[in-house]
Amino acid sequence: MSSDKNGHPAARSRRGLKLAGVAGVVVAGAVVVTGLLARAHGNAQLREWTDENAVPTVAVVAPGTRADAGTLDLPGRLEAYSRAPLYARVSGYVKSWTADIGATVKAGQVLAELETPDLDQQLAQGRADLISAKSNAALAETTAKRWQAMVATGAVSKQAADEKTGDADTKRALVQSAQANVDRLLATKGFARIVAPFDGVVTARNTDIGSLVNVGSAAGQELFVVSDTKKLRAYVSVPQNYVPSIPTGTKATLTVPERPGKPYVATVESSSQSVNVASGTTLMQLVIDNTAGELLPGGFANVSLDLPRNGALNVPASALIFDQSGLRVATVGADGKVALKTVTIARDLGKVVELGSGVAAEDKVVESPPDGIAEGDVVHIAEAPATTQAAGKEGAGKKG
Repeated sequence: MSSDKNGHPAARSRRGLKLAGVAGVVVAGAVVVTGLLARAHGNAQLREWTDENAVPTVAVVAPGTRADAGTLDLPGRLEAYSRAPLYARVSGYVKSWTADIGATVKAGQVLAELETPDLDQQLAQGRADLISAKSNAALAETTAKRWQAMVATGAVSKQAADEKTGDADTKRALVQSAQANVDRLLATKGFARIVAPFDGVVTARNTDIGSLVNVGSAAGQELFVVSDTKKLRAYVSVPQNYVPSIPTGTKATLTVPERPGKPYVATVESSSQSVNVASGTTLMQLVIDNTAGELLPGGFANVSLDLPRNGALNVPASALIFDQSGLRVATVGADGKVALKTVTIARDLGKVVELGSGVAAEDKVVESPPDGIAEGDVVHIAEAPATTQAAGKEGAGKKG
């Protein structure tokens, strides 16, 4: 081992090593402590983030009487206000027709004429029988007068004269019978002309020239259909619980698929005053002005009926919770905790339900409660989007 000039060569070397070791230990300790502190801080932030995200954020709405809750949308079917299927009263062949489908006709206008050879022969026979009955009646009346004159001379008995008078009365009755038969045949002949019963449109033609018309069949043959389309009827099946809210005179808005975006005004005219056992609905009839001819009989229509405002509170249908405890909604109190309230539904209006009981106007109802929400859970209330708030302020400024 070497030594320095003072004779202590190894002491300095050992002292330097000790100082270096101590410094290394200090540095290592500082690194370890820094790491532990950083890990503890990270764990604290993680716990804070986890705790914060464990509390769900919900959107709330205030119950109220919304304007769109005052209507009831139902499917309906349009029908002509007056519709008359036309049948023949006599057998024969179609001689001619003058009105096709879509034609506008007036009351009494001839739509078709029939050839009735059998009826024509019956009429000719009836007229001949009438002439014969008149001749027999004239002869019997003359004979009765002569016999009555001979009673005064004693040439014939009173009984014989009375018999001749009775025969004359019988012959006159036969004349009346023959005349009635001719009149019946003439009236029947009048049905060989098919005429429109009222002003309207021909909506069906089920015959053509030369077609055989036979009135002997049970059902009969429908030749034409004439419909009055200036006014239409709309038939709607209303659920039983809404019937008291829709009296006669209630206004409705009607739309049809072929004219999207164009509404038509309808009025409730009558009700069946009974409930269909199979569907639990009441049939109601509405009347619509169709002077422009834009609506088609037999077509589908969507009918939106106006319902009276009764001040009941409404909430979104998505706010309802149905479980083993019944029908409830979740509300958020001032402390941010959930309170579940049992409610009853007065009317179901689709996206919105009208509640009969359970909530107050100042309650904050959770619009779409998350799964598993329970009484006393802590939640955060989501803030309204800034764009919505700005739009609301702008709208308020315009109104002012």
